[in-house]
Amino acid sequence: MMKSELPKLLFSVVTLLLCSNSHAQGVLAGLNGPYLGQNPPGLTPKVFAPGIVSTLDWGDAVHFAPDKELLYVSRWRVANGQRETAHVVFKRVAEGWQKVVTEHTGRAAYYSPDGQMVFYGKQYKTRTSDGWSEMKKLGPAFDDIPLMGLKMSRKGTLVFDEFTRDGNGVLRYSKWDKGEWQAPTAFSTAINTGKWNAHPFIAPDESYVMWDGEREQGFGSSDLYISFRQRDGSWGEAINLGARVNTAAEEGGPQVTPDGKYLFFNRMVKSKGRAGEAQSDLFWVDAKIIDELRPVD
Repeated sequence: MMKSELPKLLFSVVTLLLCSNSHAQGVLAGLNGPYLGQNPPGLTPKVFAPGIVSTLDWGDAVHFAPDKELLYVSRWRVANGQRETAHVVFKRVAEGWQKVVTEHTGRAAYYSPDGQMVFYGKQYKTRTSDGWSEMKKLGPAFDDIPLMGLKMSRKGTLVFDEFTRDGNGVLRYSKWDKGEWQAPTAFSTAINTGKWNAHPFIAPDESYVMWDGEREQGFGSSDLYISFRQRDGSWGEAINLGARVNTAAEEGGPQVTPDGKYLFFNRMVKSKGRAGEAQSDLFWVDAKIIDELRPVD
């Protein structure tokens, strides 16, 4: 995608997300530069945009548009025994960043690495010269899979997890071939092992897959794991991301930013001095931590 196409892409994405049931707030003071003007992390994870994106009262998850000019935030919490959700969009403008609250209640949007597709669970739209196509389905091979969320590589390969009552879901992939996605295939036991496997992320070049899972040798609850593509095309044994990322708390939802610089993930943290259960906070860390784990041939 050429640079000249980015403004058009940003406009079409914003138009898609920000329906009439939304309202923009003023430009956020002091937030200049990429990633909401936040100081980049090193190799020690830190909370992303505390009080702005990561909030005390909500669990937060994010997805960046491919040009990083748009940040889509999905929020959730349990109040009076009822699960509540909310959606917020932060868009970059000339003066900094602007927050837009939307009443969107459907599945959170996910954009393909080139920005030409936007997914909502098992449905998606493709970018056209006039904006976005009508909603399409992934295909009949996906109909009986309780798909939870997906990510896509530049080659069109989808990776996804599933809703399950016991949490023991299977991670699958589906390759793009001859104009359609092929029947989903379960990853090998190098990945599908343990009590919990969810929220997979595939590198744009398909050099690795990351996800969260529970294993006996982990740090406690779910940890982040990575598997690197081998020379023969298979996936290597799962590697725990280690003590700098994983803790006794629950970590999950790994994803790398479109520029490949940062790893974002969620961690269940109980706020200091506050009663109640732990809440999901959003963390980020330099993606060099991934290269440190890459096996040397």
